[in-house]
Amino acid sequence: MGAKDNLWILTAQCPSRLGTVDVVTRSLAESENYVVAMNSFDDKATESFSIRVEFRPLGGETSLEKFRELFEPRAERFDMQWQLTEPNHRTRVAIMVSKYDHCLNDLLYRYRTGELAIDIPLIISNHPDLKPLAEWHGIPYFHLPITPDTKPEQEEQVWQLINEYRCELVVLARYMQVLSAAMAARLDGWAINIHHSLLPGFKGAKPYHQAWEKGVKLVGATAHYVNNDLDEGPIITQGVQAVDHNHYPEELVAKGQDIESHTLANAVRYHIQKRVFLTGNRTVVFPD
Repeated sequence: MGAKDNLWILTAQCPSRLGTVDVVTRSLAESENYVVAMNSFDDKATESFSIRVEFRPLGGETSLEKFRELFEPRAERFDMQWQLTEPNHRTRVAIMVSKYDHCLNDLLYRYRTGELAIDIPLIISNHPDLKPLAEWHGIPYFHLPITPDTKPEQEEQVWQLINEYRCELVVLARYMQVLSAAMAARLDGWAINIHHSLLPGFKGAKPYHQAWEKGVKLVGATAHYVNNDLDEGPIITQGVQAVDHNHYPEELVAKGQDIESHTLANAVRYHIQKRVFLTGNRTVVFPD
């Protein structure tokens, strides 16, 4: 049994007010719940407070019931939105992908080895190419082709599958389609996307080849929540690596894909561990 087993997680957000930390810790102490770890942040820019607490109920279910009884009215006075996550909760994740397999492969490996506490009930793609990989893992694969004319119908099918399989998180693991405004609104705050972050920025076809032609010195990746601003949603994690004249386009691509995979996995881990808090178009991310 690991040190983190049997720990509950309390997450909460509210407007900045005197006594926010106290109301949380006092309620936990009075109900015999032992605080193991705690992170909090007061954002002066948005005047919002975020807190994450890992705790152990010393009295089992009795401690939990007493905490809810004490904390609910107190939290209401602070306009505090809060959530309890039970120990060893496994988040149900829908993965969307096109043809590139590096991010999908990485997530499936971390899922298979237990590094990520997730279940993957389905994989959705607009191409059939990665179906054998899904079948090898015993995961249903839904090939839903898309054209400009069929986009509304395809996205409605995607939405129905996400709900049918009771998914709590959607991961766009190099899904090379721009979501409609309506679909982005549906997934706002609970869908994670990944894209390369070359400096300076290169858009369009073969960005790594464009970057090589300009002698790029940094390659990177950004994982962010989906919203209606293409590749500009609230950032969760970023990765970067220095390169130089020795790296040809194919090597830049390989390095970029490795960074994309690692950065996306970190973003998924932070999300499922309840470490990410949205404050407008920014995030508060507590380290693990």
